[in-house]
Amino acid sequence: MIFKSVGRCPTLKYSALSGLFCFAMHDDILHISNLSKSYSGIKALDNVQLSVKRGEVHALMGENGAGKSTLMKILAGLITPDSGKIVLDGEVLKNTSVTDIIKKGISMIHQELLIVPELTVAQNIFLGREKSVTGTKVGWIQEKILTSKATELLGEIDVSIDADIKMKYLSVAQMQMVEIAKAISNDAKVIIMDEPTSAISNKEVDTLFRIIRELKSNGVAIIYISHKMDEIFEIADTITVLRDGKYIETQNASELTNDKLISLMVGRELNSMFPEPAVSTMNRIFEVRNLSRNGKFSNINFTVHAGEIFGIAGLMGAGRTEIARAIYGLDTLDSGKILIDGNLVTIKSPHDAVECGIGFVSEDRKGLGFIPELSVKHNVTLASLPEHLRGILLSNKSENHAADKMISELKIKSFDRDQKVANLSGGNQQKVVLGKVLLSSPKVIILDEPTRGVDVGAKFEIYKLIRNLAAQGIAIIMISSELPEILGLSDRIMILSKGIQKIILSREEATQELIMKYAVH
Repeated sequence: MIFKSVGRCPTLKYSALSGLFCFAMHDDILHISNLSKSYSGIKALDNVQLSVKRGEVHALMGENGAGKSTLMKILAGLITPDSGKIVLDGEVLKNTSVTDIIKKGISMIHQELLIVPELTVAQNIFLGREKSVTGTKVGWIQEKILTSKATELLGEIDVSIDADIKMKYLSVAQMQMVEIAKAISNDAKVIIMDEPTSAISNKEVDTLFRIIRELKSNGVAIIYISHKMDEIFEIADTITVLRDGKYIETQNASELTNDKLISLMVGRELNSMFPEPAVSTMNRIFEVRNLSRNGKFSNINFTVHAGEIFGIAGLMGAGRTEIARAIYGLDTLDSGKILIDGNLVTIKSPHDAVECGIGFVSEDRKGLGFIPELSVKHNVTLASLPEHLRGILLSNKSENHAADKMISELKIKSFDRDQKVANLSGGNQQKVVLGKVLLSSPKVIILDEPTRGVDVGAKFEIYKLIRNLAAQGIAIIMISSELPEILGLSDRIMILSKGIQKIILSREEATQELIMKYAVH
């Protein structure tokens, strides 16, 4: 067992079967009552309640804007509630800072990764605790001890990452695993996990779930937020639903069905999650031949037709995102050819890609998709500015028209076109990125994890949007770690393993088991 027991054990009972004393976890480690928070007169939380027991995984569910993030930020000490009461392990929490909260036993893994790119993995894991971790009282921090302890921790949770490498050199998935290690290292009583699997593959999810179960067995409570329904029903003991800032219901996970949970979250019934497929044509829009990039992928060959959704599946490190980045000109190809409408094109930069009719929605929407402090209007028109020039000046009227068109067509929920994108929900931020791509009139759109971190209602809308784009004759290349998503939307699926193209399956051939078979081997 790699984790020590945390918090007081309220009741001990003897297990004759195991000969060990075990936790009988029935009391609450965390109790929240009548919690409210408003911004500019708008209630983000309205008398919310939540009770979390020791040693349980308590899922917090709701659409984006339901109040989950606000509630978790209050628990993490990032913001102060207007009213209400929070009790942790019998102690009422008042006016607590982030540092106080961590010391009292609450750690949080944020959906938007909070890393320091120029520091090493070890330095990020133990940031702010270097001296206590290394035993240093005076003088310089002993980096070797810090690296050694981080390496030991990563090894215990079965994560193969060099503790001495700078964070900026890691993939998003690797950064996520480091954040998980960081939270665990705090010896917390309660760990909040906000979309912890949004950027990691099935193998890393299995590792995370193993860690969660061991933490559970040692009395640690996990508050788990995810939009992946299959995960919730696999790992959660209890589910609480919020909607529009209000508490809706708490039930045992075993007593809920997928449809019932969705209904509680969105306040209405959703029909089939995946719209009917469009009819693709035999018209070849996009083709790659023998694409290779040393150490990343080799000899990749595929064709995408007008109106087709071409899925790319594989585990973390399989080369999915690397292929997308190379096609879009973010990374350099070592060899291979790209053809659009049968014509050979040269792409050395994203500008070249846009000029050739390729749009790209990155998995890292915050880092590469939009500029948080700019408005919806300025983000949406960012890739199509030449279209809004009148002489040497940008036309405000033209930009306004384009932005309003995208807001209407994509159903972007914002106060107006001038609202900062940073203040939108994850699903609406993703729609802004899609709007930016669409205004450049692409023939091909690459979607890398298009529904990462968005709620079930927003997913449904994005799925319909993807289908509509295909119906308009656009060739779609979609990368996703969610197998139900790949299977539900794709007309054909290419499976990668360690940078090697294993097979391309038709919609009729593809199953979860077959995809995993080729992805693993």
